[in-house]
Amino acid sequence: MTNTADPAASRTEEQFRDAPIFDADQHMYETPDSLTKYLPEKYARAVQFAQIGRQTRIVINNKVTDFIPNPTFERVAAPGAHEKFFAGENSEGLTLREMQGPAIEAPAATRNPVDRITELDRQGVVEALNYPTLASLVEHSAADDPQLTLAIIHALNQWMAEHWSYNYADRIYSTPIINLSEVDAAQRELEYILDNGAKVALIKPGPVNGLHGWRSPALPEFDPFWRDVEAAGLPIVLHASYPPLDGYIASWEPPHTANFMAQSPFRWMALGHREISDMITSLICHGTLTRFPKLRVASVENGSSWIYPLFHDFEDLHKKMPQNFPEHPHEVFRRNIWVSPFWEGCVADVVDTVGWDKVLFGSDYPHPEGLAEPKGFWKYAEGMDVRRTYDFMGDNARRFLGLPIANPDPSVATTTTS
Repeated sequence: MTNTADPAASRTEEQFRDAPIFDADQHMYETPDSLTKYLPEKYARAVQFAQIGRQTRIVINNKVTDFIPNPTFERVAAPGAHEKFFAGENSEGLTLREMQGPAIEAPAATRNPVDRITELDRQGVVEALNYPTLASLVEHSAADDPQLTLAIIHALNQWMAEHWSYNYADRIYSTPIINLSEVDAAQRELEYILDNGAKVALIKPGPVNGLHGWRSPALPEFDPFWRDVEAAGLPIVLHASYPPLDGYIASWEPPHTANFMAQSPFRWMALGHREISDMITSLICHGTLTRFPKLRVASVENGSSWIYPLFHDFEDLHKKMPQNFPEHPHEVFRRNIWVSPFWEGCVADVVDTVGWDKVLFGSDYPHPEGLAEPKGFWKYAEGMDVRRTYDFMGDNARRFLGLPIANPDPSVATTTTS
């Protein structure tokens, strides 16, 4: 961490204060009717909120999940409440629940775009990607019923378009979800969100359950969808989600709870970031990113510690079977993939591997594991000069979305950032 008494630290803080921020990782807290308002009548009883003891739980297809402690978000942990835990400064050995303290009423900025704009102004954030919080839970819990999954996701997208819009004031880019259980349905959802002004879409990193059982969404049978995405020039975000390896972990230790605040040390270690590593591996090994080289894909809130081992394994595999790779996997990754490291992670390591133009800043506001203040990232910065600060804190996200960059230096607009 930077020493705030150091003059260099003061310069770092000033440069982060001045850089126009594009926060690539912010969230909304949905209202309960976000999943049900537009749900077809035949699925009316498939999504319910149940009171179990003192807790509210979401029930999907009669399956109760506690992955999100309070799915109504009436009371939430304060933004940044878990910062010391994720910064590795939990010297007192507190649990996440002990660390967060009393719950608070969900900030108004998490509930609607008008208040979010006010909060962005206060934070000094110009633009933000705005992700739903319930989506990953829904796709996991309903996965055994692909038709229900598609119906819930479409209902959530309709609610999001009405409640937030997909592009509010060219500052809040809310991310509708595309579920790939069925290729035709994914194409229809893509058409719907594009017709409603989507500038970016969200896809769960992991296999999907459809007509042919569980499959990688990067297999050639999904090419009609990816072809449409590439033709539309729509960026795709792979955001951290309910881990698809949950059942595997349950075979190692009793699954007493899926609550993210009560995960065991084994679960933390064994899960790691397997889902995003496998998803990127699939997109490269199954050839999607070679068949559609103009796709723009970002990994958000999946950390970055998995990147170096992945690059090492790709290099080793490419030497063993180069005939299976029409392009070197490293080149494909560097061309098509953007990465938003955890705020507490080592940005320099990511830069050395994937290049400066592919690294995005994300605060994870308003979640407790995020930063309370996006500009607070300067404390974890690693000696970036002014240009790299502009790139990381905003312009690389603008490049990802195809927006004009903010760096006033005219030479930056005409050169690459790698």
